[in-house]
Amino acid sequence: MSDNAPSPKLRLTGVTKSFVAPRTGLSTLAVAEMSLDIQTGEFICIVGPSGCGKSTVLNMIAGLDVPTGGLIEKDGQAIRGPGADRGVMFQDYALMPWQTVEDNVGFGLRHGTPGENLNKAQRNQRIAHFIELVGLRGSEHKYPHQLSGGMRQRVALARLLANGPDILLLDEPLGALDAQTRLILQAELLRIWGETSPVTERKTAVFITHDIEEAVLLADRVVVMSSHPGRVREVVTIDLPRPRAGTARTHPRFGVLVEQIWSLIRDEAYRAIGGDESFAQPTEEATA
Repeated sequence: MSDNAPSPKLRLTGVTKSFVAPRTGLSTLAVAEMSLDIQTGEFICIVGPSGCGKSTVLNMIAGLDVPTGGLIEKDGQAIRGPGADRGVMFQDYALMPWQTVEDNVGFGLRHGTPGENLNKAQRNQRIAHFIELVGLRGSEHKYPHQLSGGMRQRVALARLLANGPDILLLDEPLGALDAQTRLILQAELLRIWGETSPVTERKTAVFITHDIEEAVLLADRVVVMSSHPGRVREVVTIDLPRPRAGTARTHPRFGVLVEQIWSLIRDEAYRAIGGDESFAQPTEEATA
């Protein structure tokens, strides 16, 4: 690395993770020798076949799991456990059904460390700001069962942002949504992340997805993992101009990048579901 290069926001150095089965004592190597630098304000997507360790990597960055070997650092300091500086958002919303939208969004501010230095008026103002930011103004007093799936995911996103984390860790947060809602929230996520803002004003985001088109739309770089054990196969730079919502999919490079990434994981993806990867390969007749 050049002396003038910025220090990474996140650095993974030779990260390895093994799991031991409690009954048999057998060890499974889930992630092997993963090294990656992520800069401040970058949007990184991680893709790969099922079982390649994507979520395991995210959990280790979050501090919810501990590497068997190697080191994960944030701003040059080793990550030893969970922290309010890293916010995690999962696919299943994880909302409290007995709490309103307002109470769900404000839970961390009212009961956790993120709101310790705020008075009641400041906490309420911050809650209202992020509810409006995700387009849920007017729904503050509704309960999760009164909301659509897309609205629930907006609540989860507002709660994540309200806590003010330095880094956003998102594990397939749009995976359970219908196709139309997913397209809308992809655009909303880019807007909220701040793709039209200077890089220094953006959050650093690590986003897990199975959807290659979603990864190309969102990311600055796509980390392609292989499996058994999980390793970084290639890091693909997404050289599409920003802002992307509404225009990226029609750009000539979009399809090229999607195909490039799919070609890297295609064979393993077919094997992961017990399929025949030969069906994924073009025949001589088809390419003639």
